[in-house]
Amino acid sequence: MTLPEGRTRVGCWAHLRRRFFEALPTAPEAREAMDLILELYRVEAQARDADLVGTAAHQALRQEHSTRLLARLRAWLAVQTPRHPPKSPMGQALSYATKQWEALTRFVEDARLPLDNNRSEAALRKAALGRKNFLFVGHEAAGENLAGLYALVATCEANGVNPETYLADVLLRVQTHPNSRIAELLPHEWKRRQTTGPPESHLQPSL
Repeated sequence: MTLPEGRTRVGCWAHLRRRFFEALPTAPEAREAMDLILELYRVEAQARDADLVGTAAHQALRQEHSTRLLARLRAWLAVQTPRHPPKSPMGQALSYATKQWEALTRFVEDARLPLDNNRSEAALRKAALGRKNFLFVGHEAAGENLAGLYALVATCEANGVNPETYLADVLLRVQTHPNSRIAELLPHEWKRRQTTGPPESHLQPSL
């Protein structure tokens, strides 16, 4: 699948773990992979408990601990792959891990990248539940507008921003805000500016 320009694929460890879990009944050794994946999540829990998520210290923690775990898992994959038929549950799990390895390991390069996309899937689940309602938005342009608004509200929720408070402020501000600085009105930037109290010149359009 071709990615939009400027985008880079990042793998999901929850998806990989699920494949090894499904292989357990016929390949008990899959537990070894699951245990190593659990250790990766424990590194993330350590960063979260220390309030380091997304920081340089978080990346350093990954470089120190996660890279060693990944090396162990990669070596284990090389040993196990010849032992299982390609179409068996374990063979498919091993193949998936090998083919997705580059994408799966990108998280060690950037502390902002989570190990999985569980939060995104949870947000999409809400859209799926409302899909029948979205059939009656009126016309195609209205559907696109609704999708944009839905994405904006979901982004607010992901960043711990009250959507109603955010929209009440931004819908007024966007009318005169410079287009070159429109990124300042994205939920995560809006939240940061509310917390840090930026200079008035950052909040108001230039004259």
